[in-house]
Amino acid sequence: MKIMHQLTIASLGLLAIGCSPKYYIPNTQNVPVIRAKGQSSITVAGNGNQAELQGAYGISDHLAIQANGGYVFPKNESSETGGYGKMIEGGIGYFTNVNPNMHFDVYALIGGGNMENHFPGSLAQNPNTTGIIEANFMRFGVQPSFSYYNKFFTVTGSTRLASLNYSNVRGSLIFDGVNQVNYLNDNASTFLLEPALTVRGGFEKIKLQVQLMKSFNLFNKDFRQDDTLLSFGLNFNL
Repeated sequence: MKIMHQLTIASLGLLAIGCSPKYYIPNTQNVPVIRAKGQSSITVAGNGNQAELQGAYGISDHLAIQANGGYVFPKNESSETGGYGKMIEGGIGYFTNVNPNMHFDVYALIGGGNMENHFPGSLAQNPNTTGIIEANFMRFGVQPSFSYYNKFFTVTGSTRLASLNYSNVRGSLIFDGVNQVNYLNDNASTFLLEPALTVRGGFEKIKLQVQLMKSFNLFNKDFRQDDTLLSFGLNFNL
């Protein structure tokens, strides 16, 4: 009986961890591998939690622009606990072809959006709260990448360095004994290091894409965020 009691407590602990607030979920990095003026790249990517649309276009022999949009699906777990978010992003970058199969680029990025978390299960212990927290955010970053490519295969190593800033934090949520509005205001500015590996394979104009990314919070390693993203997609090189 004692063992069963300990297992029950452990299980509840894991459940609480799995249902904790998340204030940042990284989006798939747009690594278009634009190699020439007039070339464009369109990518549809995502996973079971989010969907993204990304585009890029070469505006000169060494300059390209990109635009990205993403949406984190509303998530309702036990007791209707969950959240959602959305973001748009744009950037301009420099690219160069190191040799016929090697490519380098670097993009300056700016994006913004909003997020929401709702925990109605917290109301029983905190009846004077709404169990909801919302905030707007802006992200400024730089993203260099190095790619090997041929007609049917591309592999890209990239790193996004970004400043993440929250504003207009609102709501009233107490989670794990902590006022989450105060928590997010206390962590309103942070810095991220996000290395990623992207592999594409298929035909010359259409390729399947897989990207694995890690997100390291350099200001607060325990910040409430997702630190790993695995996404799948389809890339169109036009």
